[in-house]
Amino acid sequence: MKQRLIQQVGRSARLRLMNELKRTQGLCVADLAARMGMSYMGVKGVCLDLEKRGLLDTWRSPQPIGRPQMLYRLTERAHDLFPTTSNAMTIDVLAAAQKLFGTTAAEKLLLVAFQKTTADYAARLKGRTLAERAKWLARLRDHDGYMAECAAGEAGEAVRIVEHHSPILDLLRAFPLVARLESEMFARLLGVAVRREETSAAGLFRATFECGELD
Repeated sequence: MKQRLIQQVGRSARLRLMNELKRTQGLCVADLAARMGMSYMGVKGVCLDLEKRGLLDTWRSPQPIGRPQMLYRLTERAHDLFPTTSNAMTIDVLAAAQKLFGTTAAEKLLLVAFQKTTADYAARLKGRTLAERAKWLARLRDHDGYMAECAAGEAGEAVRIVEHHSPILDLLRAFPLVARLESEMFARLLGVAVRREETSAAGLFRATFECGELD
């Protein structure tokens, strides 16, 4: 499935455009053209092509003045183009563990897996301040396919790590506990309280981790 979709996307301009949209909640053609350094009509042609393939859709964003602005965004089908580190068998194994050994069996397995991931990140994490460590963590997560970026807050404000993709989205949906384990992992790595918020619609996904100093 993924390979067929990648073949359909083909040219690098299409991939670049989809990556720009993945890191946003939707963009108009003019904004895409500015980000990509392409002509308006060139970007419009790519958008129309991807829309025909079922990888983009449009929605109208109300404006304070004038007509609504038409934005392009990814569809659910486009999610399959981006990296995944989970699969149906993982979910089946966890479900089987629950059935055979009780409702907490899957939770224990996930906890062990996240403890290992936390240790792996901790070994590579750098920085002395919260902002420095958050930037490094965002870099590590981005390398692992989470399309992460860090927004360092002003003095006294929380630091935010925003992830625009989840390679384990299927696992997250099947076992909502994963969201809590992600927050706890961030808290242990950064030494601060972490609050996770998630938004998703069609092919859009965004998880925001607000990382503030502990009281």
